[in-house]
Amino acid sequence: MTGPVRVLVVDDDPLVAAVNKGFVDRVEGFRTVGVAGTGQDALDRVGHGGVDLVLLDVHLPDVPGTEVLRRLREGTPDLDVLMVTAAREVDTVQAAVRGGAVSYLLKPFTAEDLRVRLLHYRQVREHLSSVAAAEQSDVDRAFTGPSEALLARGMPKGLSRETAQRVEQALRAAGEEGLSATECAESLGASRVSARRYLEHFAATGRVGVHLRYGSTGRPERRYAWRP
Repeated sequence: MTGPVRVLVVDDDPLVAAVNKGFVDRVEGFRTVGVAGTGQDALDRVGHGGVDLVLLDVHLPDVPGTEVLRRLREGTPDLDVLMVTAAREVDTVQAAVRGGAVSYLLKPFTAEDLRVRLLHYRQVREHLSSVAAAEQSDVDRAFTGPSEALLARGMPKGLSRETAQRVEQALRAAGEEGLSATECAESLGASRVSARRYLEHFAATGRVGVHLRYGSTGRPERRYAWRP
């Protein structure tokens, strides 16, 4: 695979689609080439070519995502599909596996959750294209998800992915107003010091913006707002 992986984002919620597009475009080696809001839109866009990977939701207004997956795989065998959805039903997950999805990521998720799966996808595809015959280790790598080491990469020591995801959810729910470290701590049921470590980590990586709120007395309050 040469050049960036060309990604089509499929989600019927324009805001979610925009967020996922932003997540994809921040990962080196990946580029969003289109956004589709329905299953038919996705099928039509892929039919025009120029797509390597589809991020596909299950709950679409016209055609179920699992059916879109089946049609995509039948019509474009070289295309890969990564399910990105809130659908937790076991039969839906099984349908995705049987349909040939390369991964299944449950909403809500963080940018890091998606990033590690995209990187794993690219690493596997590039490695398989570089060998003449696969060894068992190559096969194992292709049929398993990202390693725990890869999932943990990018998080400072002492911070967990699970808590980071909860912080992100709280920030998204707060909207433009954002949260202070104290408010975030109350939302998490954690200490203010712990909450601030996560907030400052997100600020350092550019995922949140920080602004100061000045009151009538005392020091200004730092507030953190998730960047769309």
